[in-house]
Amino acid sequence: MNDRQKELLRILLVHKEGFLHIKDLSERLECAEKTVRNDLDRLEEYLLDYPSAGLIRKPGYGITIEMEEAERSSILGSLLSSEPKTKEERLVEIAYQLLTSREAITLQYFAERYYVAKAAIKKDIELISNWFIRYGLELVSKPRVGNIIEGTELQKRNALAHLSELHSSLSPEKNVVLDLFLPYEISIVRKALNDMQDTFSLAISDSSMDSLLVHALIMVKRTRQRSPIFVKGDAKEEACKRKEYQYTTWLFEVLESAFGLAFPEEEQVYFTWHLISSKRTEEGMDQLLEVDEEITRMIRVLMEKMGKLTSAPYESDPILNNGLTVHMQAVINRINFGFPITNPLLTNIKKMYPYMFNMVMMALHDIKRTFQMEIPEDEAAYMVLHFQASLERLGKKQARKALIVCHMGIGMSHLLEAKIEQQYREIEIIACIGKAEVKDYLKEHKIDFIISTIPLEKINIEHIVISPLFGQEEKNRLSQFVEGFKQRQDKLLEPSVFSQFLNEETFFPHVEKAHRYEVVERLANALFQKGYVSKDYIHSAVNRERSSATAIGGGIAIPHGNPSMVHTSVIAAAILKERLEWGNEKVSLVFMLAIAKEDQSKVRGIIGKIASLSETPLLVHALSAVSDYREFLKMIDY
Repeated sequence: MNDRQKELLRILLVHKEGFLHIKDLSERLECAEKTVRNDLDRLEEYLLDYPSAGLIRKPGYGITIEMEEAERSSILGSLLSSEPKTKEERLVEIAYQLLTSREAITLQYFAERYYVAKAAIKKDIELISNWFIRYGLELVSKPRVGNIIEGTELQKRNALAHLSELHSSLSPEKNVVLDLFLPYEISIVRKALNDMQDTFSLAISDSSMDSLLVHALIMVKRTRQRSPIFVKGDAKEEACKRKEYQYTTWLFEVLESAFGLAFPEEEQVYFTWHLISSKRTEEGMDQLLEVDEEITRMIRVLMEKMGKLTSAPYESDPILNNGLTVHMQAVINRINFGFPITNPLLTNIKKMYPYMFNMVMMALHDIKRTFQMEIPEDEAAYMVLHFQASLERLGKKQARKALIVCHMGIGMSHLLEAKIEQQYREIEIIACIGKAEVKDYLKEHKIDFIISTIPLEKINIEHIVISPLFGQEEKNRLSQFVEGFKQRQDKLLEPSVFSQFLNEETFFPHVEKAHRYEVVERLANALFQKGYVSKDYIHSAVNRERSSATAIGGGIAIPHGNPSMVHTSVIAAAILKERLEWGNEKVSLVFMLAIAKEDQSKVRGIIGKIASLSETPLLVHALSAVSDYREFLKMIDY
């Protein structure tokens, strides 16, 4: 038997209550009624090997199989044993059937289909039900009727597209949704999408092309099932004006011919939305036909806000501006059209770049107030990568300012200058002067260090003495000096941050709370009571925590509120009596960062120190057992 005939046999074996009509069977199998009749003939031959089995065909009633339960179970077992299902595969298939079925499905149906106990199926249903909530869907269980999904078609399709995220053990590298479709369907749709991309020279990212493939396959499936999407009239008019609508028209002509379907106009609008929301590559910048002025303003405000928070000149980085424009256009469209995404890198980004992640979330809080646009943390994490890359680009431009002091005249001074700048891009020579001019020059100018050809006395700035000929030995010595200078400066950027901002009255050992929001509220309220922050800071800190869990890995969380509500910079530290769920992690140490605007330049060093702490689990474990403030401070400021 082929796969379709096996599925037909399985349907008839599982359905014990009454007859099934040929028409219903053809719809479930997505084939012609004539094909079903031919397959039934094949099943009759197969059932001859089972003495108690009989295929009953009653005109006007339908089809059913009558046989003893032992033999029925034996056939079901053999059907399943040829393709054993893991628990994860079973979860995906059950969720898929619930999302695509118009009728309620019983636990007994799933138990017999997967040859497992009803108790196991019940647990599966509970897990799936909780996951459906993410997409605004409700799984309703009706006694003696079965389980059915309540929600809009858009919500169901969003859930279908994200079935790969149903269980944490499912491999992120493999999109299990594709396993639910036939190979020839996947091949047809993939080729049509690639041809569309080539025909119109669309610069769409690979991940977006994969997403378009899944949504197109779901669209074909739901069109066959006569489950159309709902689109408002004004939304249709707006979509028809977009150039992407022309691309979709071309694509639909190909798919309609290949599948023998006629797609409703609403489906064309729906897929146009997905095309508009797809991520473009950097080369696709010119394809952003009408970048919304509001988005342009939003990016400008975001870059300005981030510049103030991190003291970085982002406005001087055109690559960042272009990248954010391409990205933000897709983000806003996804939010407006109701297409949520899940960022598989979210947890890693929060751990790798805790400083930048928290700065972006803080900036987006202001964006929400100004533009009434809430950007979820999954989208925000991608923005973190844009800003982090910009920070590293800008860092390369921020060379160390050096002064050359040479006793052998202008010619030798400028030759030495040329050699150094050619060899070291991170060194910018500000001037070449004689020894006698040094003190007066330093009064007027700020430099990082001095490169001198003669010893200097009574100079309170780091310097190195080298030969004016600048041979290989001098190059090695200067390299070591520059590297040492960087390390010394980095240490200066992170002085004893905890002794500077943490004090005994903001240290809270043995904190016992049931939820992370309660911990955040307690710490923020303590800071308010002691006069460090305004009362609004409490609400601000809890809201920030609601928007995204502030755990950074290693058992540490760093909640914080709006800096404008901080009167005096302070850090509050809490040691939790029991490890607490903090988003997707367990946390034992909590540092509330209440850093005023005037001290924002120090935030990076503070979070950097905490991030390094999160990478030393033994120290975190030891700190979690401390109850004395001075001992805690001594251990943490190692």
